[in-house]
Amino acid sequence: MITAIRHVGLVVSDLPAALHFWCDILGFSVVKQVDEFGPHLDAILGLKDVRLTTAKLAAPDGNVIELLQYHTHPDNTSWQGQPYSTGFTHIAMAVKDLDLAYSTLSAAGVTFNAPPQLTPDGYAKVTYCKGPEGVLLELVEVLNA
Repeated sequence: MITAIRHVGLVVSDLPAALHFWCDILGFSVVKQVDEFGPHLDAILGLKDVRLTTAKLAAPDGNVIELLQYHTHPDNTSWQGQPYSTGFTHIAMAVKDLDLAYSTLSAAGVTFNAPPQLTPDGYAKVTYCKGPEGVLLELVEVLNA
């Protein structure tokens, strides 16, 4: 039935700020950005008179994150879940040098639960940080592939 995962969608309240974080800080690139509206979108979303801007961002490996800013149906609340909350909790991303990523992101004001931690088996270093809208990002550096 399913042949692939196309992208993961993330609703944001401030698209320019989110683009700065995802592109300028994390290194994603904008593949496509478009203003969307119309009866087809209303039907898909189950809303009326929806207007939004979407931006599809590609990671260096080609995986895609879609940022969505709703202009007509703003929520303006950030995700308040915890790592153990039911449902989607985080996006995991691979990095080459987690210590460097940690210091770069910390200097940019990104908050972390803890500095990078070595897994007990020595396979990887891992940490969690918060991105825009409170989304949890898991950063992983594989040490022994």
